[in-house]
Amino acid sequence: MKKLLLTLTICLAAISFSNAQVLPSFQFGVKGGINLTSLSKSGTFNTSNQAGYLGGVWARFGALGFNFQPEAYITSKNVTVDGIKAKFTSVDVPLLFGGKIGAFGFGGRFYTGPVVSFAINKDQNYNDAASKATSLDYKDQNYAWQIGAGADIRSLSVDLRYEAGLSKQNYGAGSTRINLFNLSLAYKLF
Repeated sequence: MKKLLLTLTICLAAISFSNAQVLPSFQFGVKGGINLTSLSKSGTFNTSNQAGYLGGVWARFGALGFNFQPEAYITSKNVTVDGIKAKFTSVDVPLLFGGKIGAFGFGGRFYTGPVVSFAINKDQNYNDAASKATSLDYKDQNYAWQIGAGADIRSLSVDLRYEAGLSKQNYGAGSTRINLFNLSLAYKLF
């Protein structure tokens, strides 16, 4: 009788574990975090990283240990180039593909995918000297690629990502790309 109960318990645990990885699932939640933005150096540009923020929603569709995670969030990207402080606010839409390991609400994720940014505000504060010499032209739509990893603990998720700019931004006579790291905390609503 003890062997039968032990076998039954092991079978039920194995079924529960496989259901967490195999069956289709849907999750939806909110997220917020910080980013650190930089411009790729080209020529004699002197850049410094500055912190920004992000906040929005995400969804995750998964099965067989893989998932598709579309997101939409407002992000503020701040950078200083040659003494010029520039702030860009945009709606970012990442379309991420990845995998998940773990079960029972705990696990790790890895993912990658394209990001489209739609500019909604392009405030640029200039120093007196630099304002006449150059300007940073942030396009209304930009493309980037994200790669990252995350950890899930029940309804909370922590993500760390790197975003590499694919679109070039005009800067005076040259051009540059915007790259950033972001760290976010997400909460699963359902």
